[in-house]
Amino acid sequence: MDQATEAPAAAVDPEADYEKFVWDNLNRNYAAHYLHGMLGMTGFRLVNAPTFIPAYLHALAMSVPAFLPFGLKMLGGPDAIVGLGLTLQQLGAVVSPIVGASQIEHRKRVLPVSMLMGTLMRVQILGIAIAGWVLVKNPLPLLLTIMGFLFLLGLFSGAQRVAFQLLLAKVIPISRRGRLQAWRNVTGGLIAAGLSWVAGKYFIGHNVFGNGYSTTFAFAFILTSLGLTALRILMREPEPPTVRTQMSLRDRVRDFPALITGDRDFAFFMLAQTFAVAGRIAAPFYILFARHTIELNGANIGLLSLAYLGADTVTNLLWGYLGDKSGFRSTFVIALVLWIGSTFFLMNAHNAAMIALAFFGLGAAQSGYQMSASTMVLEFGLRDDMAMRLAFSATAEGLMLAIGPLAGGVIATLMGYTTLFGVSIAFEVLALIVLLALVKEPRLRKAATI
Repeated sequence: MDQATEAPAAAVDPEADYEKFVWDNLNRNYAAHYLHGMLGMTGFRLVNAPTFIPAYLHALAMSVPAFLPFGLKMLGGPDAIVGLGLTLQQLGAVVSPIVGASQIEHRKRVLPVSMLMGTLMRVQILGIAIAGWVLVKNPLPLLLTIMGFLFLLGLFSGAQRVAFQLLLAKVIPISRRGRLQAWRNVTGGLIAAGLSWVAGKYFIGHNVFGNGYSTTFAFAFILTSLGLTALRILMREPEPPTVRTQMSLRDRVRDFPALITGDRDFAFFMLAQTFAVAGRIAAPFYILFARHTIELNGANIGLLSLAYLGADTVTNLLWGYLGDKSGFRSTFVIALVLWIGSTFFLMNAHNAAMIALAFFGLGAAQSGYQMSASTMVLEFGLRDDMAMRLAFSATAEGLMLAIGPLAGGVIATLMGYTTLFGVSIAFEVLALIVLLALVKEPRLRKAATI
């Protein structure tokens, strides 16, 4: 059929018009998501890496022993406070994805909501930085303030995650998503890894501007804000031919059982994801375990952050291109194997080089998991249910991440790091078994395409 014959059909076919808009604006939207990911996610890597925030909370907890009698001493003192702070962050992300999805799944344009949630996330990072400067001589108020900002950061990040993943699915064809995420994570990883080394060695090591941690988080705020600005300027969002009818949150929650049972592979994918996230129970304590072998000074924090974040630089292209070619189930499996091996290696590390290598493996595994899980969830079911699938996945992940750090602090205190890391490995093994035995690669199924 020639082009002249095709044009009239496309003009009256909403799906064809939608696809044409996507491909006509692909280069512009590709650049928008690339810049947003490279700059925006760079800053968030600094905040969410298992180095700066845990070390900061631990240092503050050590300086406020008067705070411990309020029950936290029984839970393990500083280790428990680290777990509590990160639990609060994840607790904020438990409910907000579902609420966020219910507010956007009936909208043909979700960019305005995405910008609002993205801005509110960045405000919390700025708040952590400013609090460190203003309250630098008052460690107890500073600790409590940071915990409050961490909770709000999680609250807005849950809704933001759904909105931005939905935007990605709308404007980037499925065959291009892996390489986009790979290249943005590689370049973002270079920036984050370099900045993490500078932040550890110079900002924190020399206490730049009176609080090196605040200086680090201020840089993170600037980078994330630049990324969000680039997305707003460049993004061209299509309006899908169909969207869900607006429903109350209560009615939408009642649809959850059907959403899960209606797709067996999605249900088992959720189970595998839940086990994998449960394995992250040990993540905040990697760097605290390392302090028994090496001094936890600014230079070493920078080195381990460089190793962890630098893993993005050399592995994301592998994850992205392999996922585009073979599907992201394969990268999920590889990431889990690497995660198990790197945790075991860390348990047996006895010098700085071995610990850095373990952190590199853990960082690579984490990036592989993130890309695999966040991309696979887009490939199940129908397009109109995508926002709520994203929300359900994010809520399940957030719930496990909320429980994990606090439980990890208790386990580390009562039974030691060896037991904690053993529990982590056990969960990753369960995730691997479920993924291999019960989850099919969604691209090989004869399901509705997105």
